[in-house]
Amino acid sequence: MNKIIFFLASVIAAVTFASEASALPLFARQTGMECAACHFQHFPMLTAFGRAFKAAGFTMMGAQGKVEGDNLSIPNTLNMAVLTTMGYSRNNSDKAATIDPALNAAGVRTTGDGTVYVPGTNGEFSLFVGGRVSDFAGALAELGMLNDAGTGAGLASAKIPMLWEMADGTRAGVVPFTTNGQGASYGYEVLNTGANAVHTMMFIGGDFNGSVAPVLSAQQYIGTATQATGVAIVVNNPGYFINLTKFHQVGPADLGGTAAALTSTYLRAAGTFDLAGWDTGVGIQNWRGSSTTVTFESADPFTGIITPGGVGLSDTKATAIDGQMQGQLGKMPVGFYATYARAPAPSGANDNTYNSGGTATKSSFNLAAELGVIPEKATVGFGIRRGKSGGSAGSLVAGANDSDNALLIEASYKLAQNMLLNLVYTSQSGDFWSAANSAALGSKQTYINLATIF
Repeated sequence: MNKIIFFLASVIAAVTFASEASALPLFARQTGMECAACHFQHFPMLTAFGRAFKAAGFTMMGAQGKVEGDNLSIPNTLNMAVLTTMGYSRNNSDKAATIDPALNAAGVRTTGDGTVYVPGTNGEFSLFVGGRVSDFAGALAELGMLNDAGTGAGLASAKIPMLWEMADGTRAGVVPFTTNGQGASYGYEVLNTGANAVHTMMFIGGDFNGSVAPVLSAQQYIGTATQATGVAIVVNNPGYFINLTKFHQVGPADLGGTAAALTSTYLRAAGTFDLAGWDTGVGIQNWRGSSTTVTFESADPFTGIITPGGVGLSDTKATAIDGQMQGQLGKMPVGFYATYARAPAPSGANDNTYNSGGTATKSSFNLAAELGVIPEKATVGFGIRRGKSGGSAGSLVAGANDSDNALLIEASYKLAQNMLLNLVYTSQSGDFWSAANSAALGSKQTYINLATIF
């Protein structure tokens, strides 16, 4: 750990004199406001103003010109942004346990040796297009270099919020959406607890063994970031929001999607308020029903073994509670995030998407916090997970609900408002992390990650 702290100090010293960049992403171009107006400490976390912008369906305008006419009001420029991640990752997996012995003898390298990821190859390279459509509607679409089916560039997510203004700052409407990997909550979410995969304390490209988001968020631990297509019915105002979504678990990666009835239900309710100067939010989530699911044919890159895909039916059953407090300690900004989520074991003929193959309830309690040691520049933070694996494949004893715990330590430095450098160390422990699992998956991981959005 001393080596990690020393390296972090070196990184911060090296970049202290880095120049600011002036490039801003698509919503900053539309509103004419800097990134820090909407993001708490750093992107992707939201401030109260950022929540208000999203609550209005991406319609807020600033200095940018508009094309206006009878029942028409759009920006005079189609706004876009690019998100990239790149970096270095290394874990303590054993090469002999992760690849074919013949390839091992040939010297094939794995993440146990340390690997570099770049935009479009394990790292992210995504194009975002969106903004104001009218005074009550907006749009956002993400196109990735590779879609989840591995068939080349394609749509990753898209939504069109249509939220009409009612009385007293309340808006209500619908959000049709589709996503390859953000789940049913993608339609509408504004807390920074990981209730949706986008809004966590950090995101990392090349998260090869799921050692980052599942430590920061219980919802991400039970695996709610799935394919999903549906319609969210939303009511929001500065004091609360409600999201009732009907969905099925197929996304655009399924070569355009598989038509199906929206037979699963997602309910989200949360309150947002000021508590003695702290921007506070608490909420609940509930997933119910059963849904069409699609799995893709895949080939192991080392052994060539092909796993067939198919279309099936899976239950979508889970619950979660979460909360956040964002404010200041002295002159330093700080955020605290707490989550709990559980997914029951499958019952009957269907599997449960959020506890696939489990024999007991999968659950997790997570705490995370981040302190701005240099306000608007540098942070340090941690995440703690106390989880139960649900007795899924990999447990020491068949049917055992093994403990699955983790510790995360991180630091970040903003080279610019839209360039974020992270150093992250995670250590996973508990009964689930037997010698075999540690060798195959890697129970300890180090990342150096640079995320850039412009």
